[in-house]
Amino acid sequence: MTARTAVPPPAAAAPHAESRDAYQADCAACPTNRVLDRMGDKWVGLVLKELAGGPQRYGELARSIPGASQKMLTQTLRRLERDGLLSRTVTPAVPVRVDYELTPLGLSLLPVLNAVTRWAEQNIGQVDRAREAYDARQG
Repeated sequence: MTARTAVPPPAAAAPHAESRDAYQADCAACPTNRVLDRMGDKWVGLVLKELAGGPQRYGELARSIPGASQKMLTQTLRRLERDGLLSRTVTPAVPVRVDYELTPLGLSLLPVLNAVTRWAEQNIGQVDRAREAYDARQG
């Protein structure tokens, strides 16, 4: 008796998986999705709003955003610096002075952030009511 190797038929899900992967790659490359992904980070909006008034030291930012842990604030600042939205200036002193400031690119984002803030403040009541109505229908 000889062993027979069966070749499995192509999976029916393979075309769907390829389509899904292509779509996800397009989404990952989409400029809007990339910017909204960063803006959706928990502390980004607060950091940008705090720096809208001008440069601040790390300690000032930490005090003005008390809910952010040191780790999360540091990660947020690094990401915003990497994205070119803020600059970090280290001044040798005892202790070392570190200042953060919005770059021209970061400043150009403020009108967008302000528009979203105004929309949210004007419409959050409607959003909340819609959520409550939806949840009541599901329940």
